Amino acid sequence: MSEVKAEKKVEKEEEKKVAKGGELLFCGSTCWDLVGRRKGTLEGNLVSPTRLRPLVGIDIRFVASGCALSVQKGQLGHGDKIQRDRPTVVSELSKYKITKAGAGRSHTVVVTEDGHSLAFGWNKHGQLGSGSARNEIEASPVRCLVSEVKSTACGADFTVWLSSVEGASILTAGLPQYGQLGHGTDNEYNTKDSSVRLAYEAQPRPRAIASLAGETIVKVACGTNHTVAVDSKGYVYT
Repeated sequence: MSEVKAEKKVEKEEEKKVAKGGELLFCGSTCWDLVGRRKGTLEGNLVSPTRLRPLVGIDIRFVASGCALSVQKGQLGHGDKIQRDRPTVVSELSKYKITKAGAGRSHTVVVTEDGHSLAFGWNKHGQLGSGSARNEIEASPVRCLVSEVKSTACGADFTVWLSSVEGASILTAGLPQYGQLGHGTDNEYNTKDSSVRLAYEAQPRPRAIASLAGETIVKVACGTNHTVAVDSKGYVYT
C-alpha cells in the first residue's frame, strides 16, 4: 500500500472515530419551579450523572445548554413558547445535518454540515446575527448572515462564529456592553438629552474582528460577558 493511500486510510478512520456518538448523562436540577429554593422537596434534583430516558440508545454527538428558566423567548425553536419536559426534534431543522450548536441565556445557534448557521430565540441585542433586531423574539430558526461556518459559541446575549473565510475567521454579533464582541467599543450612547440614560447599540449583523484578521482562529469559548479565542499557533486572545 502506498504512503498516500495509507495516510488517507488513517484520515478516514479518524473521521469515523470523531463521527461516532456517545450516551448522554446529566445531573442537577430538573424542576424549574424549585430552582434556587432552600426549602421544600429536593426530589427533582439529580445529584449524580443519570441517563435521559428518551435518548437511551441514541448516539449523541454534541451538547450545548443555556441557562434560562423559561422558554418565553422561543429558544427551543419550535415556533411557540410552550415548555417541553423531554427532548423534541426541531422540525424546521430536520432537513439539515447539524454539526455544532451553542446556547446563550435565551437564544440558540446551530451550524450545518455545509457551513451555514441558523438561530432562534431572544434577539433584542441582535445576538441571532440575522442582520436585524426588529423582532425581539424569533421562535423559529432564521438564517445567520455568515458563511463557511466551522463552529459557534454563545455568551449570555451575544454569539461568536468561526469561519474558514480568509481574514474573517472569527465574527461576533449581539450585545457589546462589556467589550465581549472584540471590536474595541461597547457602543454606549445616551438615550436622553435632558438626563443620563445609557444604552448599548445592538449589533445584529455578524462582524469580523479586525484585530484578528491576520490570524486563523481555531477555537473559541464564551463566558456570560467575555470571549476567549485560540489561534492556529496556540496563542490565546481574550
